[in-house]
Amino acid sequence: MPIRVAIQQPALPAYRVPVFRELSAREGIEPTLYYAEQPNLANAEPEGFNARRIRQRTVRVAGQSAILVPALWSLTGGKAADVLVASWNSRSLLLMPALRRARRRGVGTVVWGHGFSKSEGTGRRGLRDRIAEAADAVLFYNHAAADAFRERHPGRRGVFVAINSLDQTAIQNARADWLGRPADLAAFRAEHGLDRGPVALFVSRLLQENRVDLLLHAAAKIEGLTVAVIGKGPDRERLGSIARDLGIADRVRFPGAIYGEEKIAPWFLSSSVFVYPVNIGLSVMHAMGYGLPVVTSDNIAGHNPEIEAVEPGVNGLLYTDGDTDAMADAIRSITDDDARRAEMADAARRTVLERFTVPKMVDGMVGAIRYAAERTPPR
Repeated sequence: MPIRVAIQQPALPAYRVPVFRELSAREGIEPTLYYAEQPNLANAEPEGFNARRIRQRTVRVAGQSAILVPALWSLTGGKAADVLVASWNSRSLLLMPALRRARRRGVGTVVWGHGFSKSEGTGRRGLRDRIAEAADAVLFYNHAAADAFRERHPGRRGVFVAINSLDQTAIQNARADWLGRPADLAAFRAEHGLDRGPVALFVSRLLQENRVDLLLHAAAKIEGLTVAVIGKGPDRERLGSIARDLGIADRVRFPGAIYGEEKIAPWFLSSSVFVYPVNIGLSVMHAMGYGLPVVTSDNIAGHNPEIEAVEPGVNGLLYTDGDTDAMADAIRSITDDDARRAEMADAARRTVLERFTVPKMVDGMVGAIRYAAERTPPR
């Protein structure tokens, strides 16, 4: 009999669709995704797997923000699923009661998430760990967080990693298409002023916490470097002002948000290095898919789990956090050495085509699900 799996998630972003499709294709696993809505995050259409919309709302409890997901209770009754994979959110009011109910009803449980918060204190971490103790298995996005959890809980079994990955199909197709049309790519570079020397690329929302200003200050120290800043957000006007004040406005491109892989591909293929000053996430997988070495901060705790993909000196470099001289040196060491940049570019593509892949991510999910199912006595 297949294992019936209920997966509760706060939303269904487009990059997760290939993950749940791959999970649905695995033998002996019968998943259904239960997803809600999150502000500022568009839900994709579920294709190739079972999915249902659920309600989720934010409430105030003792002056603190909390999340109420009523479906958690019904999914642990034993009729809907053999295993529940729940979003590991310490602010979820029904999560702990649902895990306890699942144990009484013979439903296996997995909590899936970062396993940490950049801003949490010991109290919040303690609550997160107590939630983990109530589950049969815990599923992390990277090995570093899983190892830190094991250090706090020696002997704890049922610890798995679903290495956070990005499906590369559309990226590789767009890359091949544009590289197969060198005249069109050359015309694109000329049109956007990307043919005058090395190009540093940033792609994400323009928010102050992403510190794109650091990239602009570093660029001012590198003669001939063009910077392409793709995205939109509340920091756009300030960044334009900084570029003008630094005297590099003619070397900075602000094309806005670009949607669709075919449209954004030539920007990646016209760039020499991908620079994400702080707080890097899945964008690193996007850039590496195009063979771009990555430069980012050495403050590992300030990044998202995907920082694990960056191997300093192999597919990218880390600069001293907050030091624009160090950032400029890191960028120069890549753009001024064609042989080194080519080696890093090749390593970057291998990283996302061989190690950080959707099938390997789903392997971790399947391991956690099967472990939780085996820990549950037959009903």
